[in-house]
Amino acid sequence: MNVFYNKEGIGDTLIVSLKPVDMENRAVERKGNVARIFDKSNDNTSGYNIFGFSSIQEIDANGQVELNESLVETINSALDNSGFEGNLEFDASPKFVVGFVESKEKHPNADKLNICKVDVGSETLQIVCGAPNVEQGQKVVVAKVGAVMPGGMLIKEANLRGIDSFGMICSAKELALPDAPTEKGILILPDDYQTGNEFKGR
Repeated sequence: MNVFYNKEGIGDTLIVSLKPVDMENRAVERKGNVARIFDKSNDNTSGYNIFGFSSIQEIDANGQVELNESLVETINSALDNSGFEGNLEFDASPKFVVGFVESKEKHPNADKLNICKVDVGSETLQIVCGAPNVEQGQKVVVAKVGAVMPGGMLIKEANLRGIDSFGMICSAKELALPDAPTEKGILILPDDYQTGNEFKGR
């Protein structure tokens, strides 16, 4: 779950993003001051827009809002009061973690892409990676779905040439690390980094 608020840019609306939706199947259901955005092909909710949010809670933000348990409870109350079921959960787990590349295979539909299975401690993620230096057995930095890169890009579930991808294996440049090399390639960590731990830089 990612939450955005920019009163000057888009008005007094809190945007709650849960998952991507194909624009061709995008539909909206409005109840009171809340709009539910969903996929009409399967009724899966992709997010909510809560209008007039400053009347519920003041937010000092101009872009992505840092989530906490109290804000999620407030969002759930707003959904309940509008007739939607407020069952969103607060996820405090780190979004940049140390991963271990368990396997790598060529993408069947793209010469420069590989399909990697990456252990991130709590689960194994399938990630499509285009870096030329990714290999099985490496320790790497994984930006999980929901992570916001230093450059502002939000990591979402994606489908790359027909293959689902759940996260990104990062380069030093993408992580805005000092002295990052200019050549393309992911950051390879020393073996003493613990799989699943939060990556806090070097």
